[in-house]
Order: sequence, then C-alpha cells, then structure tokens
Amino acid sequence: MTASIAGIGAYVPETIVTNDDLAKIVETSDEWITSRTGIRERRISTGEETSDLAAEAARRALAAAGVKAEDLDLIIMGTSSPDCNYPSGACEVQAKIGAVNAAAFDVSAACAGFIFAMNIVQGFFKSGIYQTALVIGAETLSKVTDWTDRSTCVLFGDGAGAAVLKNEKTGILDMLMGSDGTKGEALMCKSRTLGNFLTGTKPEIGFMTMDGQEVFRFAVKRVPESIETLMKRNHMEKDDIRYYVLHQANERIVEAVARRLKEPMDKFPMTIAKYGNTSTASIPLLLNDMVEQGMLKDGDKIIMSGFGAGMTWGAVLLEWKQSV
Repeated sequence: MTASIAGIGAYVPETIVTNDDLAKIVETSDEWITSRTGIRERRISTGEETSDLAAEAARRALAAAGVKAEDLDLIIMGTSSPDCNYPSGACEVQAKIGAVNAAAFDVSAACAGFIFAMNIVQGFFKSGIYQTALVIGAETLSKVTDWTDRSTCVLFGDGAGAAVLKNEKTGILDMLMGSDGTKGEALMCKSRTLGNFLTGTKPEIGFMTMDGQEVFRFAVKRVPESIETLMKRNHMEKDDIRYYVLHQANERIVEAVARRLKEPMDKFPMTIAKYGNTSTASIPLLLNDMVEQGMLKDGDKIIMSGFGAGMTWGAVLLEWKQSV
C-alpha cells in the first residue's frame, strides 16, 4: 500500500498583477521580466490570508476526491507565509473546513514544502497509523515581498493547492528529501528580530532576500540529480516518465533542468507565466491545471520535484491513478 492522490484542488486570488503593472512601481518592464523568468502575471491577495486560500483549495480537493472533511486523519500544510507563528496554518484550515478528526501541523521547507508533506504522509501510511490525509501548499508571499526591490518583487505570487491522499495500491513509488543549511542565506526571510526592554530596541519584521544566481546554480544541480536518483533506484528509463512536474520558480531553471536531463520541453508543463513563483503552492497548482486539461492518464508515471530555501529539495516518483 502507498499514498495515492485521490483528488486535487487549487485556489488563487482574483486580482491579477501584470508585468506592466509592476513597471509602474519599480524600474522594470514586461520584456525584462518575461525574458529572464517567463512570468507574465501573478495573483496577489487584497484581503484573503494564507489560511483562506488554503481552506478553499482544500474544499475543492475534498470535493474532487469525494471525501468528507471529518473523514480526514491528517492535515499537513507546507507554507513559508503563514497567518500566525501559532496556531499553525494547518490547524486554521482544520477549523475552517470542519476536519474535526484530523491531526494538523505545518511543514517549513519553503518551495519544497508540498513534496516534504507528501513524503511525511507516505511515512505515516507505511506505518499504518493513518489512511486518509490532506496535503496543502499555500502562500501569500505578497506580504513578505519588498515591493521596492525589483529583483524579487517581480517573481512571486499568491495561491494555494491541495491534494487528498489515500492509502491504496497505486501511487507513490519512491521519494527523497534533502537539505543543505550551509546555503541558507541564499534565500531567506527574517522572522521578528530580537528586541525587548533589555536591548532597548523594538523588534522588526523582515522581507524576502535572494541570491538569484546561487539559487539557480543550486536548482539546476540538485533537481536533475534527484530525478536521476529516483529513476536509477527504480530501474526506469526516461521513456518511462510521462511528465516532470517541477516547482515553478523560473522558466529558465526548468529549461536548464531539461537540458541536463536531455529531455524535451513538452515533458515539463509550466504555469509560471500566469501564476509566477508561488513557492510551495506551485506544484499542486500545476498538477491541478494538468488534471483540468486532461493531461494525465491511468498508469502515467510522473516525477514531482521541489527546491527552495533552506536550502531544501525533494522529489516524488508517482504512478497516476485515473480516478482523480
């Protein structure tokens, strides 16, 4: 038995912010952003919090799976932009959807969070502890974005994706996770800083900062390595893989990974043009689009790979089940 995706759901804010819109607030242009990232627009919340986006994606995933919220054993939410330090975003979603019987907690692995959460569920399923779980990737990165920094503000968007996982015969075939904390400064967002009556200072809240070149080098090395590791361990060839579902950080990163794997770009679906980089929400958002477009068929094998701050990376080799 293994973790199988029984239903997918996604939700993004209504407000669309185009590259031309950003050109009005920072020195940039549509051509500059598109040529370097592949991003044309992104969704930005004007009121909905991370847990609101997550709860709506969760409701849609539950409906797609035909599962009631009270039947969930477990909720794990990957996010780097929660509403609160505590309670966790997963607990907030639990309350919003009425999943009264579920244990709930968050995973902080940035853009790899959805993959980490899936792998954790797989461990619970293999141990026999739980049978039905909800995995969520949700972000309102707009609240930790410095809108005066053109190197980062053009990249990110808000959104949420969710998947209902069941313990069944078909699903995850293999998985891996990795971390390298020595590269943590390449992509980071400071929490509330130290400040109290002893220091004589007030705490401050930080914004995202990123060394784009270091993140690029990291991604184009680790992602192909993790994909090749999974294929080798499972005695698979490239022709066995229908799609590579990668974290949507930058179109140039996806293209570089495809070149390293010597695979055609049509095996790398993308949604970055319309959503931007939504961190841990990007893989379920992409997967939801693929399902809606009828791209996946029974028995298709896909590899999902996420990478991000930490630095963290993870991958899942999955056999698709047509009932989704």
